[in-house]
Amino acid sequence: MEHTTYKVRVYKTEVRKNAAGKVTSYRVEWITAGKRWKKTFQRSAQADSYRSNLLTAAREGEPFSLITGEPVKWNRIERPEMSWYDFACKFADFKWKAASAKYRQDIARALTSATPAMLTSGNGKPADLDLRTAMRRWAFNTKQRDEAPGEIAEVLAWLAKHSRLVSELAEAATVRAVLDAATSRLNGKPAATSTIRRHKTILQNALDYAVELKLLDSNPIKSLKWKPPQVTYEVDRRSVVNPMQARRLLTEVEAQKPSGKRLVAFFGAMYYAALRPEEAVNLRDDNIIIPALVKNTETGQMEEPANDWGELHFASAAPFAGREWTDDGSLREERALKHRTEGVIRIVPCPPPLTKLFRIHLDEFAPSPGERLFTGIRASELPYITYRRVWNKARQNALTDKEVRSPLAKRPYDLRHACVSTWLNAGVPATQVAEWAGHSVEVLLRIYAKCIVGQDEIARQRIDQALKDDHRDS
Repeated sequence: MEHTTYKVRVYKTEVRKNAAGKVTSYRVEWITAGKRWKKTFQRSAQADSYRSNLLTAAREGEPFSLITGEPVKWNRIERPEMSWYDFACKFADFKWKAASAKYRQDIARALTSATPAMLTSGNGKPADLDLRTAMRRWAFNTKQRDEAPGEIAEVLAWLAKHSRLVSELAEAATVRAVLDAATSRLNGKPAATSTIRRHKTILQNALDYAVELKLLDSNPIKSLKWKPPQVTYEVDRRSVVNPMQARRLLTEVEAQKPSGKRLVAFFGAMYYAALRPEEAVNLRDDNIIIPALVKNTETGQMEEPANDWGELHFASAAPFAGREWTDDGSLREERALKHRTEGVIRIVPCPPPLTKLFRIHLDEFAPSPGERLFTGIRASELPYITYRRVWNKARQNALTDKEVRSPLAKRPYDLRHACVSTWLNAGVPATQVAEWAGHSVEVLLRIYAKCIVGQDEIARQRIDQALKDDHRDS
């Protein structure tokens, strides 16, 4: 793309006056290739000097920048130039080492969404789907980029050749177009609220890095009048199952062939102990502390003890990311617990129904020492697609047609919401629930505000009593 022009026209200096008729400023106006530029000065000598320099540069055949509007040589020393594509790859590489596998994916998605606004048109443009795939899976993946197969390499070469300069983001219209692209779906409608906020944050971080590299004087996103939408963190009460529905779902999970039996305790840990899926999938036998069976002296049979409560002690989770995003090529990346620093342990009570599920699982699918409790049939990793398919099928069988069409237990994660709601509605103090669930009290009450049933009725009763007491006193 051509970023300079020799088509320049400089106008006479315009004297600007305020409402009282007093001279307040002097404005120099000129056009480069049809684009109008203006610069205002407080003194006439400053304006005349600037205008004279523009005219001299134009008469001497100096190229003018289409980005700054000024002669190229005026800015040549001030700032290096880099294409958006090269910069985006450099930013992805810069963040790679310290980022989690999931965050690496988030960065790639944000850059992939933003990049179309920084491309020029040209012959041989690949299909939009091919462009997105090449960017998301290869260009913005430090691990994969140099291994791109031939057809992908051709797409990346086109991207590199038809990318605008980072310095063009100094223009408000350009950076707004980039931000709009990053926060929209393919159909042009706004993306999910959480996606909008995440992509905006990533782009803002990227342009902070551009300032650090001296590609921009300042971060243009920070000066935009752009307000992100409010995020609704509350849990939808319609997604929360009751105990009877939860038991039906676990029964149907067990009935699924061939993986159902080995996943009952997995889903049970989410429902009875509020584990996140990435926490449940990373459980090992040393994370589970449950009472031993006791011998009945009369029958000689081993029985569950009177107090069959146990505890889960764990300090790590393993979110699914995909082999191409993890450092060791595994499907999951083991990380510290969400909102916790490395090594911090969370202790969660294990109620008798879950204790029973763990006993059954350990008897039938006992893992080797140090290995995860829940695995696939043929692999040590539990594939995301495996437990998702089992859950979808169990949900169809356990719920009515109307319930299946509703948000009820649509995701395995909704079992965790059901557990936390149960604890709160049982009257467990919010501070204790927050500790068990791995939340702050503030976040807990904001997320689960609509799932605490009966509070409005209690409030009405208290108000009614207060009004009666006041009436008697009067």
